[in-house]
Amino acid sequence: MSERKKVLKDVKFWTPLRLVATVVVLGLLAAFGASSCNSNDPEPKTPATSTTVRPGPPPNRAALNTLPRLVLDAENRATTGAPIKLSNYSGKVMLINLWATWCGPCRIETPELVKLHKEFQSRGVEMIGLSTEDPEASEESVSDFVREYKVGYQIGWATREVAQTLMQGRTSIPQSFIIARDGRIVKRFIGFNPQTTPAQLKEALEEALVEKG
Repeated sequence: MSERKKVLKDVKFWTPLRLVATVVVLGLLAAFGASSCNSNDPEPKTPATSTTVRPGPPPNRAALNTLPRLVLDAENRATTGAPIKLSNYSGKVMLINLWATWCGPCRIETPELVKLHKEFQSRGVEMIGLSTEDPEASEESVSDFVREYKVGYQIGWATREVAQTLMQGRTSIPQSFIIARDGRIVKRFIGFNPQTTPAQLKEALEEALVEKG
């Protein structure tokens, strides 16, 4: 087949209908495959601001059932004010969220977390969002993120040790932890599904609230 005939054949193959169908399929694949990101992935547009957190299996391979002292006593840098120290919220129900500004599913999840915060704040639930990004490189992007999404709960950066311990070798984000008043992890969520996760988060918070610490 001559080069000219081959080109003409290719042009005929890519009809407008086929082009639209291809775009739709690719879009669906992207949508269904983007329920989580990997915290080891570099930020797609500016590699220099990629996370420095490299979570790996912690020394203790046993499942994490309660928040250890290492996590509770760590001083995580906050966007404003004093460092975020989880032990300051002991005796309260908490939702701890690990996320990053460059993570698509995290961005989809955030408005739902903002709604949950407004709903449960008056009932004593504390929400803390800890970015897995480098705090120096992502300071501006995190501040912009907070303003853009009107985040009213505590936002900061997880220390390397805190991220490693909570993730237990599972580096996908977002990750959310519902913590009971006694420090027990009621439920752990990895990734975000807009159809199911919001209701499951709410259910887990309700479960934690009815328990006596």
